[in-house]
Amino acid sequence: MSSNVQRLRDHDTNPCLAETDASRQCMDDNNYRKNMCTSYFLKYKNCRKFWHAIMVQRRRDGVKPNMPTAEERENILKSIGGTPY
Repeated sequence: MSSNVQRLRDHDTNPCLAETDASRQCMDDNNYRKNMCTSYFLKYKNCRKFWHAIMVQRRRDGVKPNMPTAEERENILKSIGGTPY
């Protein structure tokens, strides 16, 4: 597995891994008919949008690393009452 693929499959660097896997599974299950997986795509898009905003804010505030770790993300989601996407 290439280093880029490993990075994308790492829970600490990819906050939307579950949404990615779910949308791919939906595509596989529905013979790649995109219209059958719209809700999965929307969840993925909202997940990326949410965590990108967090990452940008952390970068502005000088917080390292830019993307919170998996544990930090779990705490962030708990503090706001669950997933906003």
